[in-house]
Amino acid sequence: MLKKLKPLYFALDFQTGDEALDFLERHHLTGIPVKVGMELFYKEGPSIIHRLKENGHEIFLDLKLHDIPETVRRAMRGLASMNIDVVNVHAQGGEEMMRSAKLGLEEGAQDHVPILLAVTILTSSDQKMLEEELLIDHPLTDVVKHYGTRADKCGVDGVVCSVEEAEIIKKHTALAALTPGIRLPGGEKHDQKRVATPEKARENGSDAMVVGRAIRDAEKPGEMYRKIKEAFQHESINTHP
Repeated sequence: MLKKLKPLYFALDFQTGDEALDFLERHHLTGIPVKVGMELFYKEGPSIIHRLKENGHEIFLDLKLHDIPETVRRAMRGLASMNIDVVNVHAQGGEEMMRSAKLGLEEGAQDHVPILLAVTILTSSDQKMLEEELLIDHPLTDVVKHYGTRADKCGVDGVVCSVEEAEIIKKHTALAALTPGIRLPGGEKHDQKRVATPEKARENGSDAMVVGRAIRDAEKPGEMYRKIKEAFQHESINTHP
């Protein structure tokens, strides 16, 4: 049975595993769902996954694979053997690659098959970039919808998209939507162009969020984590006391 996405993944944007684990412990965040991205995984390798698992964390391994189908299948087979919970590919890799990714996860899975997400358009991209740099002459929202419907055909479990496009994904596919670019009102955008609040994410149909700097750089990261999670779940908490 497929596991469900957790409501909030804290992005471990740290240079070393020791830094990440120390931060989690100091701010009473041990055991929360986390996202391990390229920076940390390429530095530490599989050891950081094992260390986090020992501390009870569910792990979204955010490597955004994008390569020829057979390479992605073999890579996913190896990643699945580490007992990760969520992993992703770029939807731009095409249908055959997405199917191969799913197959690799099934081949390498131990206790459960990891959730497979397809990245649509990065939140650091905008319409101008699509047209001038990638030569994609379609509205960004149409591109996200197209990638999402393609992913839905390939056995992918969900997509990574901005909050702005989550509503489109939920309307046209059966996929889960995980949304980065989350900021509390007044928060900085940093290098992301399409951002939103946790409340807006919920309203647009997001199933889960990824938050990094807004938590990491807060004066009290533990409190900020809980505040963002509560803001996202507030409606369901009121409905189901």
